[in-house]
Amino acid sequence: MTEDIRTLIDANVKKVFEKIRKSAERVGRDPNNITLVAVSKTVPVEAIKIAYEIGLKIFGENRAQEAREKVEALKDFDIRWHFIGRLQRNKVKYVVKFSELIHSVDSVDLLLEINKRAEKIGKIQDVLFEVNISGEETKAGFKPNEIEHIVEKALKLENIRFKGFMTMAPFVKDPEEIRWVFKGLKDIKDSISKEFSLEKLELSMGMSNDFEVAVEEGATMVRIGTAIFGRRDK
Repeated sequence: MTEDIRTLIDANVKKVFEKIRKSAERVGRDPNNITLVAVSKTVPVEAIKIAYEIGLKIFGENRAQEAREKVEALKDFDIRWHFIGRLQRNKVKYVVKFSELIHSVDSVDLLLEINKRAEKIGKIQDVLFEVNISGEETKAGFKPNEIEHIVEKALKLENIRFKGFMTMAPFVKDPEEIRWVFKGLKDIKDSISKEFSLEKLELSMGMSNDFEVAVEEGATMVRIGTAIFGRRDK
């Protein structure tokens, strides 16, 4: 059974990298500039080990408690953990301890809590700001017109390193319908880069169903779970 899982994950990872390569080359981008974050929410530790052995090194978790358990179970592996889910302020103290990058900062209060907790352990925490480009009420994130203010605030915090932006597009059958979401975040990134003289900001956008379009529109990180591990129980 383990070998079957290994074969499946290996084949899936190759397919994902090939799609990233083709999408990047279609628009004249270097595919090596795009980071694959393997979304391991609900994925068993053994499957993460297999993905790691195949060559994946960055894994994204959505839930603080589940992430803590996996970090402990896989402490002997040099995995780079990202936190990509909605983060409650009372869980920040746990998440800051293991997260190389927090993708989902969606409020000033959360930003300040991350700064405080990072200061306590002597860490500079890398963060992305989640932006609700689509305007869906069910999605978290800053409104586009709030971004300038929050970036200005973040740049003054000693234990925060602002690294860029993240967004989640609506789930649709045809990804072309939400291309505008990814383009909108790219436009924000370009504007903020120019205004604050910031280079190489990250764009975390694109998931299993739409990452090819996201890459074409400038994604530097794609968050892929189902296309690697298959469908999981929620």
